[in-house]
Amino acid sequence: MSNQAEKFQQGQIILIDKPYTWTSFDVVGKVRYLLKKELGLKKLKVGHAGTLDPLATGLLVICTGKFTKTIDEIQAQQKEYTGIITLGATTASYDLEKETDIDYPTEHISEEQIKTIAQSFIGEQLQEAPMHSAKKIDGKRAYEYARAGEEVVIKSNTINIYDFDVPAISQSLEEIKDKLTQIDIRLNPKINVAQPYENGLHVKFKIGCSKGTYIRAIARDFGTHLNSGGHLSELRRTKIGDFDVKNATLPTEGELIKLIHSI
Repeated sequence: MSNQAEKFQQGQIILIDKPYTWTSFDVVGKVRYLLKKELGLKKLKVGHAGTLDPLATGLLVICTGKFTKTIDEIQAQQKEYTGIITLGATTASYDLEKETDIDYPTEHISEEQIKTIAQSFIGEQLQEAPMHSAKKIDGKRAYEYARAGEEVVIKSNTINIYDFDVPAISQSLEEIKDKLTQIDIRLNPKINVAQPYENGLHVKFKIGCSKGTYIRAIARDFGTHLNSGGHLSELRRTKIGDFDVKNATLPTEGELIKLIHSI
């Protein structure tokens, strides 16, 4: 076994900037394939420290070899997310993987109300996970029940919101529409991307939170608290503990091979 292969068997941490519409499993699969190919390994443990939704981008911490034992420890660290909550409509998935289903008024909502409600989310609280999520219920993922049209009770979990900043509120979604014209869904064409909701208010946010927090559920509850409806139009994970997406690599073959041989 080469010294390079031994390093990855002993354990390495790779920071990946997950692209739009890729699943976390897609990323792990590509990293594992290239590591085994480049290092001449038949077997190598590879895992990630915290799932990102297909329509989210940003930091995915990949652990190899013996470092896969540290995954739970990494997952337990504080997370930071940025994104956009769209007020005025809901979707079944609480993001753009499903079409909007119900429209709500937004004319009564002021900037002051939005910022006040954001601050009210700070602190420890109970949160109900989305049905369209990877949360396990009796050994199955919640999304499996949702896809089968089965109704199940999801127990609320205790989470903590440390920060909830609202840097901007807009009536335009141009930047999201631009992104949708550039995405590459060849890797996973089964991921649905609905059209962004044109009307309503679009609230940019930055949230610091604990393990197990569903930002899509925050979008749902944010709309409810404002006597409207809400869903997530954009989500990006920027930090997990001291790990920062600024130091992450896009999972293109060229970038990954370069990274593998630089460690």
